[in-house]
Amino acid sequence: MSKTTRFKTVVIEVKNLNKVYDLQGTSLAVLKNLSFHVKQATWLSVTGPSGSGKSTLLSLMAGLDSPSSGEITVLGENLSKLSEDARADFRAQNMGFVFQSFRLLPSLSALENVQVPMEILRRGKSEAAAAEMLARVGLKERMHHYPNQLSGGEQQRVALARAFVSRPKILFADEPTGNLDSKNGARVLELLESLHREEGATLIVVTHEPQVAERAREQLYLRDGERVST
Repeated sequence: MSKTTRFKTVVIEVKNLNKVYDLQGTSLAVLKNLSFHVKQATWLSVTGPSGSGKSTLLSLMAGLDSPSSGEITVLGENLSKLSEDARADFRAQNMGFVFQSFRLLPSLSALENVQVPMEILRRGKSEAAAAEMLARVGLKERMHHYPNQLSGGEQQRVALARAFVSRPKILFADEPTGNLDSKNGARVLELLESLHREEGATLIVVTHEPQVAERAREQLYLRDGERVST
């Protein structure tokens, strides 16, 4: 048996990562010397108290921000060596995102919102793919409704469909159940887990909720910008 079939590929590698912000002449170290890796198709939860650096770490791994020092390699690419435009293209080709605030475009229907990633990538049959994904998250009868006509739970399911429709290799979710009640939060979490398993995407979830973190295969706990345990 070959090594590649016995062991999953490392898709994210973080080495000696530091992020420091300059606040009116005062340095604020948000992340301190983090090193870890994430393997293909793993669900990793990033947890810790408010202000521990969770969302900052997600932004860095997604190439939305640049580290003060250290390296982040994603799918073999050192993000620091890519231009801003190249990082944006890399995200579009390989990543999906789910946010606490849904971030749906209010002037577009659910179907049109889900089509957006496919249109950016100029992939054909975007409407059919979007409709199929909305059906998978239980919104077949709501796909022509606009965000203001949908409940919070329904909007987050649209966001899930949008995140998965382009079959991303890595999906980042920042507090995906944070704006939902317990019933809708549980349903969204079940859908997220199901889609992650079926699509084989590597899943990185930032959360402060223990019941969300406990469902992950691996956990990274941060406190004051430092890794405490996994």
